[in-house]
Amino acid sequence: MAQKTPITVAKGDGIGPEIMDATLRIIQAAGAQLELEEIEIGEKVYLRGNSAGIEPTAYDSLRRTKVFLKAPITTPQGGGFKSLNVTTRKAFGLYANIRPCVSYYPFVRTKHPKLDLVIVRENEEDLYAGIEHRQTHEVIQCLKLISRPGSEKICRYAFEYARMNNRKKVTCFTKDNIMKMTDGLFHKIFDEIAAEYPDIQNEHWIVDIGSAKMADTPEVFDVIVLPNLYGDILSDVAAQIAGSVGLAGSANIGEQCAMFEAIHGSAPRHAGKNSANPSGLFLGSILMLVHINQPEAAEAAHNAWLKTIEDGIHTYDIFDPNISKEKVGTKEFADAVIARIGKKPEQLKAVSYKHAPTQQLNVTRTSSAKLEKKELVGVDVFLHYASQDAEALGEAARKLAGPEFEISIISNRGMKIWPGMKVDTMRTDNWRCRFFSSKSGQPVSHSQIVALLGRFAQAGFDFIKTEHLYTFDGQPGFTQPQGA
Repeated sequence: MAQKTPITVAKGDGIGPEIMDATLRIIQAAGAQLELEEIEIGEKVYLRGNSAGIEPTAYDSLRRTKVFLKAPITTPQGGGFKSLNVTTRKAFGLYANIRPCVSYYPFVRTKHPKLDLVIVRENEEDLYAGIEHRQTHEVIQCLKLISRPGSEKICRYAFEYARMNNRKKVTCFTKDNIMKMTDGLFHKIFDEIAAEYPDIQNEHWIVDIGSAKMADTPEVFDVIVLPNLYGDILSDVAAQIAGSVGLAGSANIGEQCAMFEAIHGSAPRHAGKNSANPSGLFLGSILMLVHINQPEAAEAAHNAWLKTIEDGIHTYDIFDPNISKEKVGTKEFADAVIARIGKKPEQLKAVSYKHAPTQQLNVTRTSSAKLEKKELVGVDVFLHYASQDAEALGEAARKLAGPEFEISIISNRGMKIWPGMKVDTMRTDNWRCRFFSSKSGQPVSHSQIVALLGRFAQAGFDFIKTEHLYTFDGQPGFTQPQGA
């Protein structure tokens, strides 16, 4: 008997226990050799006063097994409760979220019978860093963080994944026509990494028109790599247009640990009714079996599942009287898949897996980008300023600039308001004053910025934030306001 692989299992909330039991029965019947360590996560843990939804001791199991099969959880309503998924991804460096999206036409209704693509989503940064601040009565900010190491790692993973899985093309989606520095960095690094893989086609789309194209003709895409927020949204879109979000599994891959799950929620309304479709979590477990190098079990279970779908044995969510042959519950669906182990689909494409665990993908190299000369050349001072009088603020800022600085621009919500702009844009109580050195081209010091802020405080202004303005080899590390 093959040695069993230890994995950590969490049955979650709502429909979680039912679909986890069904999933484990199927893959173990298909020959999966697993040693299960069960932990408790989710609603009960939250309600015991743990805002993370997972006890610190549960992390010991994850550190031991390095493989986590997780059912959906319920996060209680109200503030203060952190996303368990985001916490786990960050705690274990699960930088890549992999979501295969496949059409099972004609057995599952879809408008896209040829859809077969994989979303590779950056999983740790972007807006999901969750760094938010309420700055004034009217304005809240969320910081979008894109890093060179994070972008290199996810872009290289996408190309390595494509090469290992015989995919022909990798497409990058960003919005770098607007977010020229953050999304611009992601696009730039994608192009750098793409040059290392001449055997794989590459292309870039602006995310809005790329999304429209994906929703209309998804068959033109193969592997799509995206920053975190776009990837979260578009992986759900891709899963739904393939047939159902309930049919999509997900892998979260790190260099040391991995988590596998369905992409749907805990559906508490259906809990305990033996009606839920276990397919999303099941397909997540297939990704897990490949990852832990048990491809035979993955292949046998996946082909049996395809045969079950092909035979029209469907749960309520995909049941169609014009297509399906029998509506079954969670347990009965699992029984049907188990009964078909050893069989392959006849119309749907059978799967084949090899001994090539995902963690062997080579993503640890980073580019040899040189460190540019970094100089501090100015500062943006953000003010809580309730008045709408930009001229008065401009005159005050000119006086407070002192001998070290000159006030350059005042903006509101990213739009230049002063000097000399006659615009009708709505203004809030959050204003940005941009200062540069009064000695053209000369750097400024931290002590000069502290003195500037002291003058603002003495004058009774509420400065709520500063952003230092740097150049890198003489190139600005900041953008201009709109209208500047």
